[in-house]
Amino acid sequence: MRLLVYNIRYGLGLGPAMHLPIPGAGYLLGNRGNLERITGFIKSQDPDIVGLVEVDCGSIRSRRVNQAERIAEALGHYSAYQCKYGLTSVNAHLPIVRKQGNAFLAAPRVHGERFHYFEKGIKRLIIELELDDCAVFLVHLSLKYRHRHAQLHHLHDLVVASEKPVIVAGDFNTFWGQHEIYLFMKAAGLQSANVRGWPSYPSTAPRKELDFVLYGNGIKVTNFQIPTVRFSDHLPLVCDFEIDAAAARAA
Repeated sequence: MRLLVYNIRYGLGLGPAMHLPIPGAGYLLGNRGNLERITGFIKSQDPDIVGLVEVDCGSIRSRRVNQAERIAEALGHYSAYQCKYGLTSVNAHLPIVRKQGNAFLAAPRVHGERFHYFEKGIKRLIIELELDDCAVFLVHLSLKYRHRHAQLHHLHDLVVASEKPVIVAGDFNTFWGQHEIYLFMKAAGLQSANVRGWPSYPSTAPRKELDFVLYGNGIKVTNFQIPTVRFSDHLPLVCDFEIDAAAARAA
């Protein structure tokens, strides 16, 4: 199977609209053409599962276009998405902001999705996607170091409670790269598909490893790459994997 993980920055791209003299203006204007470029790229990778971080679920910025549904339609995929802020957060009620979410897109071999929420941080959503042979978690962790580590504690408990082999993917905002999540990975029995520690941010001159695909026992990674496409400020991660039935049973 192929998993593609991409922080798409609400489809805004890196063009002039993101650099207007009015603070935040680019985030209000949107970029319809760039969404088509992102969609075309994702489609060219032929993924079985897509994890989208920073997706616009239909605000005025995207001209009411739900980007998760639009990309899923182009792929012929099922979609599951939700606002990334906590249910009780004021952000979940503000114009535009309330439509900022994360999403899973998947071919139709899915049992269902679950939405979990961190107790700390502004960005609190965890999407769990259950497939026949594994569970995949999509996250976007806090920018604050203290909140990130509280979130990792919560995520650890979800991972170890899973009865299936686990993949955890998304934007971890780890400014010190894999070193910052070393203890979490050891405690949860996870390892990174990005064995070379390739950076994914910023896309114009990558220096930081912010985005991860982590996997546990029962998952065998057969290929990993970070395509050099600049439709967002992050680069996408593409991970091919298969289920190792013997290892899954042993776990």
